[in-house]
Amino acid sequence: MRIRGRLTVKKHISIIGVPMDLGQSRRGVDMGPSAIRYAGVVERLEDLDYEIYDCGDIEIGRRETQEEAGGEKLKHLKAVSEANEKLASSVDEVIEKGSFPLVFGGDHSIAIGTLAGVSKHYHNLGVIWYDAHGDLNTADTSPSGNIHGMPLAVSLGIGHPALTNILDYSPKVKPENIVIIGARSLDEGERVLIREKGIKVYTMHEIDRLGMTKVMEEAIEYLKERTDGVHLSLDLDGLDPSDAPGVGTPVLGGISYRESHLAMEILEESKIITSAEFVEVNPILDHGNKTAGVAVALMGSLFGEKLL
Repeated sequence: MRIRGRLTVKKHISIIGVPMDLGQSRRGVDMGPSAIRYAGVVERLEDLDYEIYDCGDIEIGRRETQEEAGGEKLKHLKAVSEANEKLASSVDEVIEKGSFPLVFGGDHSIAIGTLAGVSKHYHNLGVIWYDAHGDLNTADTSPSGNIHGMPLAVSLGIGHPALTNILDYSPKVKPENIVIIGARSLDEGERVLIREKGIKVYTMHEIDRLGMTKVMEEAIEYLKERTDGVHLSLDLDGLDPSDAPGVGTPVLGGISYRESHLAMEILEESKIITSAEFVEVNPILDHGNKTAGVAVALMGSLFGEKLL
């Protein structure tokens, strides 16, 4: 069955865990997939009549020395690129089998592999980047050298070949097919790239001014016109730290828990989402697994959970 030209595959969901903590500096986010599972995600989705297959976790390599990794500009480059190659192949395989890929992170560098595995199945993949950050840095613009701040640039074909050429093709997504939602912390190089590429961004100013309903409706209408599938990449730091404290790079003044539920509900009603990932859950920085619980609750709304 197709809806608006999109293959509806969500009745079969394949979970892929990516215990990656090499794309950033704060340890603990590698336990994110386990925390999300512990918060009851499988049971929650099964209650919504989905068939769930848990593919387990991608194997992640060791942390590298600066010399091995090539210095401070691209930390742990080899291990990050190798893990994303494995992830891309797994996502590709899941889609080939007709299942919906649902990826758990792990830091946001895993989006490099997710998008590589997804995009080869679409002519014009759309991306909703639900995040406090743009993740549009490069080795030259990044203040930290952490690759979790680069995955969207990499997916545009901008960056080190070991990252941009995963699965031997580049770019994975076009700038006009991206919508960033919730941005409130952008580096200067990211601002320049956003302006140069004409990337559509809804900052917290637009969310406050227009309201989440209007923002999501506009984003959906914008992507429906130009894409044949839409990937949701949801970083838990897109939410305000009061609602999602267990993240490595919290930024005050974020999207509320209720606004995020509304966003997921509107996406579910639109039927445009064809793959998804939830990233940056860090149990070490969390309070009683609250952030993993929030991630699971948002997945409930994304996959059709209703009060009545």
